[in-house]
Amino acid sequence: MFATIQLCTYNRAALLERVLEACFDQSVPDDAYEVVVVDDGSGDATPAVLERAAARASCRFVVVRQPNSGLAAARNAGIARAGGRRIMFIDDDVLPLPNFVAEHLRSDRAHPAAIVRGGAVEVTDIDDLPPPIWSIRNYSANYFWTTNVSVPLETIRNIGGFNASFAEYGWEDIDVGLRLRAAGIKAVFNPRALVYHVKPRALGANVDSMLAQARAKARTAAALVRLHPGWRAALATGINPAQRAAAGMRRRLGLSRLLWRRLAGIDPNRPLSAGQARTARALANEAYYEELERVL
Repeated sequence: MFATIQLCTYNRAALLERVLEACFDQSVPDDAYEVVVVDDGSGDATPAVLERAAARASCRFVVVRQPNSGLAAARNAGIARAGGRRIMFIDDDVLPLPNFVAEHLRSDRAHPAAIVRGGAVEVTDIDDLPPPIWSIRNYSANYFWTTNVSVPLETIRNIGGFNASFAEYGWEDIDVGLRLRAAGIKAVFNPRALVYHVKPRALGANVDSMLAQARAKARTAAALVRLHPGWRAALATGINPAQRAAAGMRRRLGLSRLLWRRLAGIDPNRPLSAGQARTARALANEAYYEELERVL
């Protein structure tokens, strides 16, 4: 078998059905690849979605179920069950285009030892997808970004897979990328290995969870920098004198209080407007740096 598509899921049953349909709708022969899904302790209708998917899967389809253990541990469970020579990582909010596996394998033929990073087009509505045209505004400079990336299975196993100490949200894929870079593994970018990355508009009720996620990401950022004390991790996480000083200045000016006032009275059941969404993201950024200072 040439390839494994590996994804982990947690309480995203409605979207997962569409993601798996896209995984099964690939242009390569069915016996050229497999799909390995790890259900990380979902409490919604995910088991029923996976049962229906197993009944209609055209390629080899492997389901791993485990108690909720975090994304890094779930990724490792998927790696353990993978059988493809190259493993392709996506997330459970990602729709791979029909040429996804073919393009990763095309890059594999030219660069068999390399990380292959693919393009991602961000969308808000899964039922209103734009033409599959990648542009530079969708570019991610991450060396290893599990929205759309592949690597030889042996290579990811040789570095020990994902670090399961990253039990909270964030940075587990950046840690893998830093270790792969240190091991001398080169990365190439194939913008034709495309996916749609589904990011629905946030509701007013989502603001608190956005802040909680930002604080969790700050805690894992501190762990990342302890493991990788070089400039790459310091710049990526904001744990450096310049960015911390700027965040400190914003705190002294009371930016968080101003941002909260702008969100006063929002309807929890309505999508945020474009301006409200920018305000919520800015507030999450402030929560991130506040938590960084606490954990540091």
